[in-house]
Amino acid sequence: MRILKSSFAVVERRAEHAVKYFYSHLFWHNPGLRDLFPASAEDMERQRDRLFAALTHVVTHLESETLLPYLRDLGRDHRKFLVGPEHYAAVGASLLAALAQACGEAWTPATEKAWCEAYQVIADAMTAGAAASGEPPWWDAEVVRHLQYGEDIGVLTLAPRIPLPYRPGQYVSVSCDRVPATWRTYSLGNAPRPDGTVDLHVSRIEGGRLSTALVRDVLPGEVLRLGAPGGRLTLRREDRPLTLIAAGTGWAPVRALVEELVQHPPDQDVRLFVVARDAAHLYDRPLIDAHAAACGWLGVTYITPAPGQHRDEATARLATALGNRALWREQDVHLSGPAPFIEETVRLLEELGARPDRLFHDAVPVSGSLRPRPLGFGEWFLDRPSPHWHNPSGRAPGAY
Repeated sequence: MRILKSSFAVVERRAEHAVKYFYSHLFWHNPGLRDLFPASAEDMERQRDRLFAALTHVVTHLESETLLPYLRDLGRDHRKFLVGPEHYAAVGASLLAALAQACGEAWTPATEKAWCEAYQVIADAMTAGAAASGEPPWWDAEVVRHLQYGEDIGVLTLAPRIPLPYRPGQYVSVSCDRVPATWRTYSLGNAPRPDGTVDLHVSRIEGGRLSTALVRDVLPGEVLRLGAPGGRLTLRREDRPLTLIAAGTGWAPVRALVEELVQHPPDQDVRLFVVARDAAHLYDRPLIDAHAAACGWLGVTYITPAPGQHRDEATARLATALGNRALWREQDVHLSGPAPFIEETVRLLEELGARPDRLFHDAVPVSGSLRPRPLGFGEWFLDRPSPHWHNPSGRAPGAY
């Protein structure tokens, strides 16, 4: 463990070089694999980000009981890329070459041995996860309705050709023929329906080819591919008060949780906080108000900046609203939103007395703000500083 973490600290400071070297080595020695990856430079840059984010997750969770389930889920999910057992050896050789190149003189025989063993564990877990899955690698789903809210938010209703097994609060990865070999992750915005349809809530990001296509271009009748559902933002039916907090299109999985609660009302009160950069982005407010009027157990608070104020003011207003509530230690809290928003809100809730084991959200990238040492280049590469906490990606967490 110590050797892996200390060597990765060296790699982290040369993160961009390491991932570029990895893909150059992989494609040079295995040219047939290039077709499995996005064609555009912008999409490959995001692919490099995702690779390093996954590697960072593994290293930072080496001693966590969540690591093997994460790797098995990752292997199951990679079937949609047509990844087979034969590909793991090629990836492993290129990964070790990139790590050695980035480590320089810090790459010793002991370091190489530790990484070889660690990669074998990773490959075995991913292969086992793929082999154990009885599900298809993806689901074809026809677009049956497309609603657009303003210029940058779209809600697509899809009809999978075979039933999609999922739980409210989960997400799927999505691919579209308009942007070949590109997959992005979006939350499912509804509880299961009798007709099997699902809703995707998509926020367009500047330069995001897939999010732009989904929000502005895709038409009813087109077919999208959906990866296996994932994520752990699902309800724990405990006899405790429940708080739901959603920011941006992080509202989608929370909407699915609310629908589940409406279908099976809880014994305890539920408090819902909906955060948006401005009132115009509360695109689902009529539905929320209808649920609040019909369900005496549901209380709703909308959080937006004051008129004319910067959208960041919503963060401060949420902090005030949460601070005015008590008994956080007794609450189950489900959060959904951009990674920086979740990080800030989790810290605040813990300061207010919430129990960490009762704060539920999907994984967020490791960021420098949570580390005791100074921000390294690898951390900056993973989580480039942004002046706003709002969701730039179209879903939370991690739409890339």
